[in-house]
Amino acid sequence: QVQLVESGGGLVQPGESLRLSCAASGIFFSRQSMDWYRQSPGKQREFVASITWLFNANIADSVKGRFTISRDNNKNTVYLQMDSLKPEGAGVYYCHTTKRRDYLEPINYWGQGTQVTVAS
Repeated sequence: QVQLVESGGGLVQPGESLRLSCAASGIFFSRQSMDWYRQSPGKQREFVASITWLFNANIADSVKGRFTISRDNNKNTVYLQMDSLKPEGAGVYYCHTTKRRDYLEPINYWGQGTQVTVAS
């Protein structure tokens, strides 16, 4: 079964850094694009970053220049390095991937999320 397990969340002060990890299993990881989303209470889940199987990255404008996404195919893990964190960067961060199938609807997989709190 496909599993995405996030870790690395915690409490930090504004301006500090945090690195999130997402360990994947049950998928051909090296051929999967991986994404990070975040959600704060009362708000819609929003896109943060993605990285393709060819290591091309896309970063949301709100975090561009401060967040970096990377992957280690040997460890089946995708990372989100978050630098210069701001209070508005707080929320639950989710790992995501889509398994595409011939002649069938794709399947979206989500991790359980990891909490990031940014406060003085």
